[in-house]
Amino acid sequence: MIVRCIVDSYSSRMIYLKSLLNVIDNSGAQVVECIKVLRHGPRNFAKVGDEITVVVKQARPLNMEITGQSASNRVKRRDICRAVVVRTKAPFRRPDGSVVRFDDNACVLINKSGDPLGTRVSSVVAKELRDLKYNKIVSLAPKTF
Repeated sequence: MIVRCIVDSYSSRMIYLKSLLNVIDNSGAQVVECIKVLRHGPRNFAKVGDEITVVVKQARPLNMEITGQSASNRVKRRDICRAVVVRTKAPFRRPDGSVVRFDDNACVLINKSGDPLGTRVSSVVAKELRDLKYNKIVSLAPKTF
């Protein structure tokens, strides 16, 4: 099960420095580590919809058969990229009062202008991304929750 709704206490802290996240696009990375939270203000954590700087810890092997846009956007191990957080394991409260918690921490790699590096998103993303102007990621995702 991907999504769990809970109604008891919740934490406001989400993704910190050195947090590991799964990558759910086809950019070539599998696991990344957060090295910087790109926010204005004193808070040093990221929540759903925040941009972070990450380093690739695990990547899929490069295939020579890949051509086109996904071949030029492939990332390798030890590459430094930007990403947007699309799911967090820590519960968060929505304006309607519901509390949502996902099973893992996940992100999508993006470029400087906010467009995704991959051409596909393989899993569920939070619907808060639509309000935060990440419509391209929402349209590539199979489902928003």
